[in-house]
Amino acid sequence: MASSHSSSPVPQGSSSDVFFKKEVDPTKHIRPVQSLPDVCPKEPTGDSNSLCVAPSLVTDQHRWTIYHSKVNLPAALNDPRLAKRESDFFTKTWGLDFVDTEVIPSFYLPQISKEHFTVYQQEISQREKIHERCKKICPPKDTFDRTLLHTRDKSRTDLEQVPKIFMKPDFALDDSLTFNSVLPWSHFNTAGGKGNRDAASSKLLQEKLSHYLDIVEVNIAHQISLRSEAFFHAMTSQHELQDYLKKTSQAVKMLRDKIAQIDKVMCEGSLHILRLALTRNNCVKVYNKLKLMATVHQTQPTVQVLLSTSEFVGALDLIATTQEVLQQELQGIHSFRHLGSQLCELEKLIDKMMIAEFSTYSHSDLNRPLEDDCQILEEERLVSLVFGLLKQRKLNFLEIYSEEMIITAKNIIKQCVINKVSQIEDIDTDVVLKLADQMRMLNFLQWFDLLKDIFSKFTIFLQRVKATLNIIHSVVLSVLDKNQRTRELEEISQQKNAAKDNSLDTEVAYLIHEGMFISDAFSESELTPIAIDTTSQRNASPNSEPCSSDSVSEPECTTDSSSSKEQTSSSVTPGAVDIMVNEDMKLTDLELGKLANNVQELLYSASDICHDRAVKFLMSRAKDGFLEKLNSTEFITLSRLMETFILETEQICGRKSMSLLGALQSQANKFVNRFHEERKTKLSLLLDNERWKQADVPAEFQDLVDSIADGKIALPEKKSGATEERKPAEVLIVEGQQYAVVGTVLLLIRIILEYCQCVDNIPSVTTDMLTRLSDLLKYFNSRSCQLVLGAGALQVVGLKTITTKNLALSSRCLQLIVHYIPVIRAHFEARLQPKQYSMLRHFDHITKDYHDHIAEISSKLVAIMDSLFDKLLSKYEVKAPVPSACFRNICKQMAKMHEAIFDLLPEEQTQMLFLRINASYKLHLKKQLSHLNVINDGGPQNGLVTADVAFYTGNLQALKGLKDLDLNMAEIWEQKR
Repeated sequence: MASSHSSSPVPQGSSSDVFFKKEVDPTKHIRPVQSLPDVCPKEPTGDSNSLCVAPSLVTDQHRWTIYHSKVNLPAALNDPRLAKRESDFFTKTWGLDFVDTEVIPSFYLPQISKEHFTVYQQEISQREKIHERCKKICPPKDTFDRTLLHTRDKSRTDLEQVPKIFMKPDFALDDSLTFNSVLPWSHFNTAGGKGNRDAASSKLLQEKLSHYLDIVEVNIAHQISLRSEAFFHAMTSQHELQDYLKKTSQAVKMLRDKIAQIDKVMCEGSLHILRLALTRNNCVKVYNKLKLMATVHQTQPTVQVLLSTSEFVGALDLIATTQEVLQQELQGIHSFRHLGSQLCELEKLIDKMMIAEFSTYSHSDLNRPLEDDCQILEEERLVSLVFGLLKQRKLNFLEIYSEEMIITAKNIIKQCVINKVSQIEDIDTDVVLKLADQMRMLNFLQWFDLLKDIFSKFTIFLQRVKATLNIIHSVVLSVLDKNQRTRELEEISQQKNAAKDNSLDTEVAYLIHEGMFISDAFSESELTPIAIDTTSQRNASPNSEPCSSDSVSEPECTTDSSSSKEQTSSSVTPGAVDIMVNEDMKLTDLELGKLANNVQELLYSASDICHDRAVKFLMSRAKDGFLEKLNSTEFITLSRLMETFILETEQICGRKSMSLLGALQSQANKFVNRFHEERKTKLSLLLDNERWKQADVPAEFQDLVDSIADGKIALPEKKSGATEERKPAEVLIVEGQQYAVVGTVLLLIRIILEYCQCVDNIPSVTTDMLTRLSDLLKYFNSRSCQLVLGAGALQVVGLKTITTKNLALSSRCLQLIVHYIPVIRAHFEARLQPKQYSMLRHFDHITKDYHDHIAEISSKLVAIMDSLFDKLLSKYEVKAPVPSACFRNICKQMAKMHEAIFDLLPEEQTQMLFLRINASYKLHLKKQLSHLNVINDGGPQNGLVTADVAFYTGNLQALKGLKDLDLNMAEIWEQKR
């Protein structure tokens, strides 16, 4: 009956089948009834899920699995790791630290998510929709409903007769209240002669309880009858399961016999061969270890030999290699227990020897004669010392070199002074004992030669320092480069290892997918890296000699120390010195980079030291005011020498030192102040004695102006013969224009050129000279304004009056200075830094002030004529004779004005000035005619005024240069109403 059931989970198969599996039709989506678990799991096949669900009797027969566990349920549920249970076995044995730990999820159990039920939900959802639709369309029959309802109502009615107290989950007769409710004491009370009635009550209670029992038994029997098929099905499955177990045990026995035969035939011999090979390898390792011990035993004598030849790097490398071998390969060997401490003491001794050796080398290198052409002293020795110091992290050797540089710079100046003073016979060294006092007795030329000698010696000194520091810098960079290349190789090897691991994982997954066992896949994959490592080791050391004639392979003779030695690479310094750069320099990239920067900073420090000593030498000579008393030529010569030395040191060291430049700037500022005060005083004296009359222009000043016209601002060389033959000119010709000037302006132009030439000779004073020149030009403008427009020349010089000729001459002089301001501005702009261009605004302000001054002079000339017109035209009467005396007088004054300014001002300015004067004249005439009520009506008065105006116009246009002047006298008439 059970076997014919459609939902039976028992698989059907023939007796010849080794593996039993029910074939399921994939087209029928029928959910089978849940059956009992199969205690005999299937053999592993190509299905990966079967490997994860149940154990294999073949691969797991010697391995403990969860199916071997034998423990009762209460013991499994109790957690022995809780700290509060102090009396159990675990806390007594392992202590209170035996606490809960996080349970790592098993990788054999798959992670179940909602996606695993997606297919099932899609299949059931469609069926559920169909089922619900069928329920709505085809309701159940009435007879079935009526019978079902009748059965349910009857069973419900019977069960309702049973009191609710019997249905409670906590029903227990041990409880007094429950017991009293079920068996009331009133039914058992026999006192009072009521025995018959109590007996009847007890009998009735017994029948009632029996009735309740019958009801419950009937309902239980009904429920069992409904599930009878399932019980019979389970019993039938149990018999068939016993048959399956018997067949499976027979198959397992046969499989185990086959495996035992395979193990005996194929495995035992191979394993014996592997054991012999392993024994032979161990013997080779022992031989290599003894050979390594013999080599280590010779370390101390070898180090002594290397130190005797100053091979510090080789000795340190040997010590480091020996220490590494002692810690890694010979650790625990009793005979070498004191060798490590002895090597450490020897290493400390080498550190002290290298510091002393470097100090001696620095002194020898820096104090040898400067006339020697060799820039680097014993380059190989220097490179070896630097490598040794870097290896031992003795990075303070640069401080030793810096201190030696300071001492050497002092000695250079002292020796130069002694040599120079000894050559001068006028200096008695017995009387003047101090070297500084002897040096102050030198004149400028002698002292200048001494300074030049010091600068030349300092230049050679800096070149030697640079050559030495370049060697040190190259050594540091070679170590840094080696570190970076080593790091890159390590990253590449890590990437290769990661790729190898990924390929191994992929291979294992593929083998599992093809149906092979996991143990087989790993046993095969473990052989591959061994072969690869062996091949790589052979390729890495193809020229290495075997340790013995009977060795198995060359890599087996290679130790860790020898492999570390092979990883060292040679570094060639600029001096062609080949030094082995070892990996154990123990310096990080940051430390090496900082050390390289310190080497460069030491070169800058050498330049600063030379400049500081030169500044002290200058200050010692400047104590008696010697430098401030120098004339322009001497100071310019000194300045050029100092600037040349500053430029040479900047080219050698790569950075400009500021101490000597600051001292030069300080002296230059003092020179500029004295230079400016001398010329400002000279200009002030010239202005105070100037009578503001036109002066003749000597030929040398005309040549001076012509040299500026060529685009060069410089004082021309004097030509003695030619200058005496040439006569002075009346005016100064500048770019085709004539300038009538006073003598002060000619000297001012020469002073301006002296400022510009000083800037060319001493570029460091450009900004100061610009400020001082601006001050000088402002002073000339303001002072000339006070003397001419302010009439200060009347008291200073003793002039009787300030004439129009004085005003016109002053205006023309100002115009000449304004003409040269753009040229001066361009000269300074070419010598300023871009960030200093803001200082050029001084020239813009000066130009504006000069133009305002020129405009004030023009306004003053117009104002003079305006007051004259007001005075004369206010008395004008329209009457005969014609022309009137008023107009005759006006034309006379206009002719005087024209005569005074025409030869001084250019024609265009003269015309513009007379146009302004004519406008003032028309304004006053129009005002007077309006006062006299004379209008343009063609009457007699109109004719008289017209005749006077025509006389004025004719006379004015007859003047030189005013012929084409548009006077437009029609505006003087009031229009007739």
